[in-house]
Amino acid sequence: MLKSKQLTLTLLVNAALISTAFASEQSESKGFIDDAEGSVLFRTGFIDRDKKNGAANNRSSAQSAIFNLESGYTKGVVGFGVGAVGDASFKLSDNKHAGNNMIPRETDYNDKGELTKQAGDTYDHWARGGANVKARISNTEVRYGTQVLDLPVLASNTGRMVPEYFEGVLATSREIKGLELTAGKFTKNQMSEQINTDGNHLDSAVVWGAKYKFNDALNASYYGIDSKNALERHYVNANYKQALANQASLTYDFSGYHTEWDEGTSVSSSKLDSNSADRSNNIWALSGTYSQGPHAVMLAYQQSTGNSGYAYGENADGFQSIYLPNSYLSDFNGRGEKSAQIQYNLDFTGYGVPGLNWTAAYVYGWDIDTKTTGNAKESEIFNQVKYTMQSGFAKDASLRLRYSHYRNDDAYANDYYMPDTNEWRIFLDIPVKLF
Repeated sequence: MLKSKQLTLTLLVNAALISTAFASEQSESKGFIDDAEGSVLFRTGFIDRDKKNGAANNRSSAQSAIFNLESGYTKGVVGFGVGAVGDASFKLSDNKHAGNNMIPRETDYNDKGELTKQAGDTYDHWARGGANVKARISNTEVRYGTQVLDLPVLASNTGRMVPEYFEGVLATSREIKGLELTAGKFTKNQMSEQINTDGNHLDSAVVWGAKYKFNDALNASYYGIDSKNALERHYVNANYKQALANQASLTYDFSGYHTEWDEGTSVSSSKLDSNSADRSNNIWALSGTYSQGPHAVMLAYQQSTGNSGYAYGENADGFQSIYLPNSYLSDFNGRGEKSAQIQYNLDFTGYGVPGLNWTAAYVYGWDIDTKTTGNAKESEIFNQVKYTMQSGFAKDASLRLRYSHYRNDDAYANDYYMPDTNEWRIFLDIPVKLF
């Protein structure tokens, strides 16, 4: 594994030194002030999980302002800049039974950062965030500080009120046309509902990866992570879009993860994970999407093997690093689970309503290995409607309504993180450009 990391880091350094295949971003810098950008996203969010079989419901609503401030780069061979990300929020209604990563609870920690008390009440208002510094040479950028990540092996949860923040260093290089190389190390993780800047107690996570666009139709990527005293994970993806007659297309996509846990790591909260010292998991998915005009239909098959489920929560991030198609309220990632999906997407632009989009899906999972059976089952019906304003004073403001109808059998409910659940998510986003 050390050789893989060394090779990726070496490629990053060499890519920064070789002659570029296209224009240098740094040479086109307009300066620290002239290229500066700032925005704030005003978000009103509501999540209601109506749990069945006597389980406690979760309902949360809040109002947030999410800031993103970026300076430009100074001129010269090497450019320097700064940035900041953060959010300020207050809850709507009491939210005393919040438990869905939306509203932080009042907590107490000892000197070792260990949770010693978790109060039943939630914060009325809270604020979080941090700054970062950055440097750029040619088309290679290095950034250190608080960041929002979008990596298949270490991803910030952005599906709640406010984003998840990581603290560390990330280098991204695009010196060769079509090729993007990534390498970094992160030592702190603040999940969406946490006040503590290292609320998830991340020891250290080293990430690396590459993605390459062969042409307009074909692209592929590989990413890896070594999370200290936790796990080592690898991700691959290949995507090919085939043009058909009558402006139709067929898109093939393959993605998968291989995970090996470090010896002695604790078993996750899911009872599906093996107590074996040699835990491992493979999960992969293959999908095909037929698109014509405003219509798109996707079929997907996903399969998990090994003596553990995918258990992405042990990655020390906020449960979003599962870039697979069968992932909605449930991720269909149990031990030994197979799942199939059919999804339909309609873009109403073709019917005279630009900005309106509807997605519906049905996912069925079977052969889940539990303590009592090897054939547990789960299913989910998913619907989402989203409208984005196309012009006027509220341009780019969006309203998203999402509903999931999730069901599983008793064998899986007893070993899983939630019982039968009906979930609503409603998010109103109003972006404002500051400069």
